[in-house]
Amino acid sequence: MTASTPPKIATTRFEPLTWTWKGHQIQYTVQGSGHPLVLIHGFGASIGHWRQNISVLAEGGYRVFALDLLGFGASAKPILDYSLELWEELLTDFWAENIKQPAIFIGNSIGALLSLIMVAQHPEISSGAVLLNCAGGLNHRPEELNFPLRAIMGLFTKFVSSPIIGSFMFNQIRQKHRIRNTLRQVYGNQEAITDELVDLLYTPSNDIGAQQVFASILTAPPGPHPSELLPHIQKPLLIIWGETDPWTPITGAKIYQDLADLSESVEFISIPNTGHCPHDERPEQVNPIILNWLNQHSF
Repeated sequence: MTASTPPKIATTRFEPLTWTWKGHQIQYTVQGSGHPLVLIHGFGASIGHWRQNISVLAEGGYRVFALDLLGFGASAKPILDYSLELWEELLTDFWAENIKQPAIFIGNSIGALLSLIMVAQHPEISSGAVLLNCAGGLNHRPEELNFPLRAIMGLFTKFVSSPIIGSFMFNQIRQKHRIRNTLRQVYGNQEAITDELVDLLYTPSNDIGAQQVFASILTAPPGPHPSELLPHIQKPLLIIWGETDPWTPITGAKIYQDLADLSESVEFISIPNTGHCPHDERPEQVNPIILNWLNQHSF
């Protein structure tokens, strides 16, 4: 197999299901049978971001769940304070009502950080995790940014949260051409930037409450850092990293690489010419990597 001629990966046309959590509608889907996998998307994404992975993982012998986190995709977008703790509670309740046996949590970006939280803090419901370009927090910590960028981000979050100009700014940010330009910055594989991808990111931004959700998340606390969680992990981990990601650079993945060197239960794999979303950019590589890892551990 060559990088220039990857096999065609069929996209999943999933059956939308609805689960009610604390009075809010949560969209999810499930396919296949076997050991449960829970797919958790990143910021601004949804179930559709796993469209090239769900059916392949299900056909590999697993029961695959994917859900739109509260505030994203086709799930409800209530006006409240969003945080990693809120989604952690959502995931534990979803597991208790719909899964009820230890699951593998698979996430991208903040979805990967949530997966790490589930394995570290809820070992009774998790049997391992797959992290794809794991975020270091829900937001950048101020000390992680140099002074000019720190000041710019501070002003940006202030304006987006403003009841006067927040809506105007959000409407500018969510324009399709701006979404496409952002994708061009963070996707190493430019061929993966399709109209379908732009639409699945754009469509939920039209929902009532989307701007308030966006502003709430930008001003939310970052949550636990992976370095705080990793010492508590006692389950297998697979870490996959797109090497050209500008949002979570591979230099920040050293903590996982060092852990993989020390522990047989941790595996680290980097993928060249790939950015922030390896599962969507290179599904022909990522799907077999995940399935091979799952099979090796006999889940």
